[in-house]
Formats: sequence, structure tokens, C-alpha cells
Amino acid sequence: MAAARAFNHLPPAQDDVLQPLSVGPVTDSTPMSYEPEARHRPPPQAVLERLSSHRDRTARVTHTEHVPARPGRHAEWPEGISGDVLAAIRAAGIERPWAHQARAIGHALRGESVVISTGTASGKSLAYQVPVLTALAGGHRDTARPGPRPATAVYLAPTKALAADQLRAVRRLAAPLGTAVRPVAYDGDTPPEERAWAREHANLLLTNPDMLHRSLLPGHRRWSAFLRALRYVVVDECHVYRGVFGSHVAQVLRRLRRVCAHYGADPVFLLASATTAEPGLAAGRLTGLPVAEVTEDASPRGELVFALWEPPLTEARGERGAPVRRTATAETAELLTDLTAQGVRTLAFVRSRRGAELIALIAQERLAEADRALAGRVAAYRGGYLPEERRALERALHGGELLGLAATTALELGVDIAGLDAVLLAGYPGTRASLWQQAGRAGRQRQGALAVLVARDDPLDTYLVHHPEALFRRPVESTVLDPGNPYVLAPHLCAAAAELPLTEADFAKEAGLFEPAAAGLPAKLADRSLLRRRGTAWYWTRRERPADLVNLRGGGGEPVRVVEAATGRLLGTVDAAAAHGTVHEGAVHLHQGRSYVVRTLDLAEAVALVEQDDPPWSTSAREVTELSVLETDTEVPWGDARLCFGSVEVTHQVVSYLRRRLLTGEVLGETRLDLPPRTLRTRAVWWTVTEDQLDAARIAPEILPGALHAAEHAAIGMLPLFATCDRWDIGGVSTALHPDTLLPTVFVHDGHPGGAGFAERAFHTARQWLAATRDAIAACECEGGCPSCIQSPKCGNGNDPLHKRGAVRLLTELLRPHGPA
Repeated sequence: MAAARAFNHLPPAQDDVLQPLSVGPVTDSTPMSYEPEARHRPPPQAVLERLSSHRDRTARVTHTEHVPARPGRHAEWPEGISGDVLAAIRAAGIERPWAHQARAIGHALRGESVVISTGTASGKSLAYQVPVLTALAGGHRDTARPGPRPATAVYLAPTKALAADQLRAVRRLAAPLGTAVRPVAYDGDTPPEERAWAREHANLLLTNPDMLHRSLLPGHRRWSAFLRALRYVVVDECHVYRGVFGSHVAQVLRRLRRVCAHYGADPVFLLASATTAEPGLAAGRLTGLPVAEVTEDASPRGELVFALWEPPLTEARGERGAPVRRTATAETAELLTDLTAQGVRTLAFVRSRRGAELIALIAQERLAEADRALAGRVAAYRGGYLPEERRALERALHGGELLGLAATTALELGVDIAGLDAVLLAGYPGTRASLWQQAGRAGRQRQGALAVLVARDDPLDTYLVHHPEALFRRPVESTVLDPGNPYVLAPHLCAAAAELPLTEADFAKEAGLFEPAAAGLPAKLADRSLLRRRGTAWYWTRRERPADLVNLRGGGGEPVRVVEAATGRLLGTVDAAAAHGTVHEGAVHLHQGRSYVVRTLDLAEAVALVEQDDPPWSTSAREVTELSVLETDTEVPWGDARLCFGSVEVTHQVVSYLRRRLLTGEVLGETRLDLPPRTLRTRAVWWTVTEDQLDAARIAPEILPGALHAAEHAAIGMLPLFATCDRWDIGGVSTALHPDTLLPTVFVHDGHPGGAGFAERAFHTARQWLAATRDAIAACECEGGCPSCIQSPKCGNGNDPLHKRGAVRLLTELLRPHGPA
């Protein structure tokens, strides 16, 4: 049978097209004092009213949620804390702990692994600092393991910024303890001489999972004295370790436990998390150990005013004549400008690196029209900057020299930014956990705070700003990760074998290390000449280091270096997985407010050569996708058709890019590209429909492709409401006749090799997920479909065909009572 035409959707462009700004004169621009205590803080409701009443913005606020202030509850310090440590804590002004801190400290001092999952600014850091400092200061020595070196500890953070911030905090708190506590940052920016000092003298190593994987574990023999004395492992912001990244980190932690056991150590794990569902269960999957949980937040909290904000429709028309809303980028830039001008210290979270650069640049330009000094107090912060650039920005933000910052999620985590009054979220961050984590960056001194979610022009954001109960009346999500993913597990078994030979004991259930079901993997790896069996153990015998073959962050391949062609200056890096779509030939690349155009992309050398330019357009890549079913694991009846979950093979290829006018989003042209296809084996959920169902839904053959395509786009957009993913983690394909199912079919797949658990969650919540999808399409005020409901800016078929009413009728038929529960 001839293959049917497939309509595909891949993660849409992460960069909004800039719509016109109408900022007007900036007023109230007198800079305030850098010291939060010296500033007058207007109530957050007053700040919101001033924002929303200015320039006819009242209608843009669709909902305001008031979270009242809350008093705190103290407890007594648990027994077992070193007297010197207690004195240091009291010298820092902390007389008694909050009740949740005391509970977590108690678990730790009793040798029990524990996760503390409470709100931002609730003092989670102190809950792990106290037992760690007690051990390092000698008040909690392990007498069962005498040796020349006292206790040591490892602190793991998902970002360098957070580790640097914790290093500053630990040094301040431990200052009265003198040389008993010797902390050091150990990351990719650490010079060789400091690394050597850390191995020989440090007793608190602040690092990240990547360095643990690439440096410390492969070189564990040089770290033997440190590992032999390892008492505590702190895993901060552990909710970040989800999906493929979380599955990789779970294997790194198991490898750490295995190497520690080799040296006679059995460290206690102390985990800190944003508020999540079932944190103990998630922490157990991450570490392989039983983990107690502390979830009741006893800390005081200031008032939070949380506004949902929908940008207005513009006169511009997008693809197929659809109405276009003003972008979240443009709207957030305008709000950041106004808040900065009023002296309100504000952090704007942006989904993409380019978006962060654009928002900061626009705000600087508008502020400069009134006061050039103010323009210098707004900046961008994102990944890909050089280390010295990141450090300078962190110092300026921490010290108050900056009033406004547009940042990617690198600053979502527990970096202590005192004195922030407002947070802007340029688009829903993907999960309710991240939403509250980002909102909690303001008000950390328990003052009133304002948070504003500015909706992007996509189905999920539009749905949320009109259904506030989905944000404020539902619990946060569980963390999804799958340590047993064979695509993740196999390379870590190779790395583990290079560290210490693998044996059957490593797969025993009671060991809590590698999945017992994976005991057959070493033999398969031996068939591929990756491992070799000698006696009862498996060895790594190749010359290269297996750790160098694994990227924990989920993207394969070497990062692409972005280099200025005229000077040879390194501007930054781009993940290999994103390079085809972001630094292809002709792409516009932003770096610290300057525009560059990519002249060549050399995939073999992993280099993109750019030249500074200032074109009046942005670029967005288009991809096409083909999908085949490899294996169906589960299927359930859906009327006459089926809902399925299983393994698929997806082939992506970037085929062209669009140039869009900056001010209107108008498409100026499309340029073809010649880039190689990329193949992905992953997991997917899919559903089929029968002829009878199509007849019942009044779906004629001529509108069937458009109805399926529209339902696919909207379903992808809504899935982050039901799984801990964002839409960049997933993709999809729809076709009127798929050769593997022989029926009209819609697929939604994980965007990572081996899967990340998102499609499986979609399978188990299919009725709720697709009901929300139908409601979102039906509620949109447009006539024939727009980016707020069924259009996708990265659709490989140019959003053609799409049929809005057909998608609603099709989903309604699927959701009749005979569908899955």
C-alpha cells in the first residue's frame, strides 16, 4: 500500500516573533536604592492595578489569584547537632528552626535519607546544611569507619549558578567554624590547581551531576580518601531531574553509591525539592533507596498576588489568514520596562535564549528613551554565556545593581535573590511545579510579591488563562523519570564497568542499584564489543572513556560552538540536538543584545560561523517527520478503534526556514536547507478512528486530514497539563491512513531516545487529556483556527490542512462513554 501523506508536528519554535511595542514615555524612572530595606515597597495589588490600568490593559487580566500571608511555626532543634554548629547558626540570626526543617534534620541525623518538598523561601537549604556541617565539624563522626580523614559531603546542583550561590551561603554560615569546613566549587570552570586542592583538602564538594559523571566517578581512585569518608550527598532542586535527564542522573547516583560501597561508605541522601506530588516516591526512583518525605511547610509567607494576563489580538494576520495575538515576548518586554521604570525589582522568565535576549534588548531601548542610566540596569541571563559573563551578571543581580533581568530557567532554581518584588513569566513554564517555583523567586524576604503569567499564543496558555482552576485548584504534578530506559541504562552500565567490574550482585533487587530486569544487558553489550566477560564479571576493555559518550542533559553529540568568523571569538555553544533548527545556514542568532547571521554550519567539526548583522527579520526552522510503529505494548478498546502505547521510530529532517518580519510576524520568504535526517527510536501514544466513527462525527474524506492534524497540534499543546513535560519534549504525526495501523491515526511521541515517560502518562490520562484538548479548541474565539488553538509555528506542513470544527467533532466522538476511562 502506498504510504499516506503524514502531517507532522515537532516542538514549535521557542522564540516568539516580535510584535509592535507601544511603550510611550517612561515615567517614574528615578532609580531606587539597591538595598531592599531602604526601598518603599508598594503592595503587589497596587503594582498590578498600575500595570493593568495603563494604556487600556484592564481587559488583558483574565484572573487574579490572591494567596494570603501565612504565619510560621517553630520547633526545637533536634538532638545530635554539634554545639559549634548551633552557635554558628545562632550567630547568623536563626534561633529556632521551622517545624519542617526540624523534621528533616532529625531524619538526617538518624542516618535516614530524606526529601524535603516545601515552597520557595521555606528554608530548605538549612535543613541539609545543619546535618552536613555537624558531620564536617566533627560532631557526628562515623566511628565505625575510623580513618585519617574526617567526614566529607557532596552537594549536587543542576546548574552552576545554584552551586555558586550555595557556596557563598555555606561560607557565610560556616565562617565561625574556621577550617573545620572546607567547601569548594568543582565544575567545568574550576582550574586544574583548584581541582587538585579539592581532592586533597576539601571536605564539602559543591558540584553537578555532569562533573560527577565525567570526572569524579571515572577518576574515583584519585578520590578514594574523599569517597571513603563520604557521609552525606545533598541533591538540591531534585524535581528538575525528570524525563531523560532525570533517568540519566538516577544512574549516576547509583554509580556513586556503588563506588562508595567499594570504599566502605554508605552515604545518606538529603534531597530538596519544589512542591511536587509524591516526593518520597520520586526521590526513591532517583536514588534507588527508601526516602522519607517532609512536605508540610511551616515557614511564614508574604502575600502573593498572581495575575493571568492575555495579550490582545493584533491587526496582523498569520498563516492562512488567522488572527495573531501580540506575542508574550513583546508583552513581557513592555511590562518589564514599566516595572523597572517604577523601581520594582523584577525577574522575567523566558522559555528560550533568544527570547531572553529580545526582552532585555527591547526594555533597554525603551528605558533609554527616558533615562540612559536606567537602561543599564536591565540585562539578559541565559545558558551559553561564557563563565565570566555569567558570574558578573550573578554578582550584579545579587548586589542590586540590576533592577530588571530577563532570564531562562537557569535562575528558576533556588538561587537566593533577595529583594525581588515581581516575577513575569513569558509563557506557561510547562508544569505547575515550575510555575510556583518561578513565582516564588519574588518575595523571598516575606514582603508582598506580584507574579504575572503572560500567555503565549498557543493552546495550553490560552486554555490556562481562561481556566484558572487548572492552575490554582489542582495539585502539582508527580516527577516522571524512568531509570530502566535501556537507551539510558546501557551506556551507564558501560561507565560502571569501566569504574569497577560489573557482577550479578549489582542487579540484585536488595542492592537497589541497576534494574534486576536489566541483568541480560551486559551480554548484549558484549555482542556489540562494548563489554567483555572474564569469569563472573563484565569489564570495559575499549580505549575511550564510556562517560564521554553520554550527555546527561539528553542531547547526543558534541555541542556546536558559535564562532564569530571575522575574529575567531567564541560567542557560546548550542546543544547538538538543537543545532539543526537554531544555527543552520541563514539563521539569525542573538548574543548579548547583538544580532548575528549564521554563514556556515559545519556539523562534522561542530562549529557554526557567524557574522554580526542586523536584519529586520527573525528565522524559524521547519521540519518534516515520518513515523513507523516498531512494537505495540498495550492497547485498549476505544469504541471500534484503539488507544495504543508502544515503541516507534521517528525520522526528522529540517528542510527549510522562514524569515518573518520583526514588527508584524509577516512571512517574508522560505529558504530550502540541505541537512541530513535524524532518526529517533522512542515511545509513543496513538489513537485510531474507524469509518463508523468518522460518519458519526460527520467527518467527510476531504476534511479528515485537517481534522486529524488540528487535533494532533492541540493535543501536543495540552499534554504538559497532564505530564511533567513541556511541549519541547514531545512531537507528533497525524495521517489519514497510516501503513502500520491501516486506519486514520494520531501519534504523540516522546522527543528523547527510548522515551521519557511522557507518552506513557498521556496513555493513562487519555480521557482527561483529550477532553481538555477538545474544550480548548472549542472555546477559542477564532473562526477557522489560530495559534491559540490548532496552529503550530513549526509545523512541517505550514499548518495546512487544518480543520477546527472537524477536530472538535472528532474528539467529541472519541470521548463518548465507550472510550477509555
